[in-house]
Amino acid sequence: MNNFKKEMLEWLTALVIGILLVMFIRMFLVTNYEVVGQSMMPTLHDKDKVLVNKLSKIDHMDIVIFHGDEEEDYVKRVIGLPGDMISYKNDELFINNKKVKEPYLQSFSAYDNPDENFTEDFELDELTGSKRVPPDKLFVLGDNRISSMDSRYFHFVDTTEVVGEVQARYWPLSQATTQFYSE
Repeated sequence: MNNFKKEMLEWLTALVIGILLVMFIRMFLVTNYEVVGQSMMPTLHDKDKVLVNKLSKIDHMDIVIFHGDEEEDYVKRVIGLPGDMISYKNDELFINNKKVKEPYLQSFSAYDNPDENFTEDFELDELTGSKRVPPDKLFVLGDNRISSMDSRYFHFVDTTEVVGEVQARYWPLSQATTQFYSE
């Protein structure tokens, strides 16, 4: 009976350590999210499951999860970092007056309405009243520009609200990837 108690104690200890390790990892390093909605199509789809790195240094074109409000988190692409000037003209993105390619929008080339841009023209100050992205803020856009509530509507995202960077899609398995942007 003594060996049984010892083995049960070892199993219980391993289980507790495992649970604490998973809690630590989810709390401080990596967590998972389910994409809700179509604002990031075609890159991410409704119900896709993604892994989010909470320690990533956020950069241009990263896909991030952030707290939109107390009840909802959002997934969007980082277009502007603090200090950036952002504008769109004739479906072309300019960051600090330099044209930036957006290869993740190429599958929307089928969108062929000559009377309407996929992303409407704007200057950052027209939308937000600010010429540059303020300190500790981000300017984010959904990849599905026609159907995305993003910084064009709610302006800037406070960096303290960012959960982390989407590092991988693991579901559906047939769409699993770690590549969301390539230059």
